[in-house]
Amino acid sequence: MLTVGSIVIRVDDLAAQLRFWTQALDYEPRQPIDDDFALLRPRSGDGPNVSLDKVPSTRMLPPRIHLDLYADDQAAEVERLTALGAREVHWSKRPANADYIIMEDPEGNRFCVIDATR
Repeated sequence: MLTVGSIVIRVDDLAAQLRFWTQALDYEPRQPIDDDFALLRPRSGDGPNVSLDKVPSTRMLPPRIHLDLYADDQAAEVERLTALGAREVHWSKRPANADYIIMEDPEGNRFCVIDATR
């Protein structure tokens, strides 16, 4: 049996991305934090880890993989994430009745905020 242990996000500015993702997901870093790697884990203990890996990489659009983050109050979460430095990404092919909003973190890593109430 396999389980998802950690999702790895490539980053340029580890400290800035550490601040964003710990606040965005309410995760905490495992200590010690390396100069080029940080493992974040859920404070509640539920869910996969998210690892931040400071490795240069070329940004691909559309990304080959992204996170889907489920929200009970999608509008409030989009507003909160925007205040943390995320940006909404407008896509001309997004259906009018879509249950997701495409966003990107401060470095442009894409993720979706899904309306979990639908």
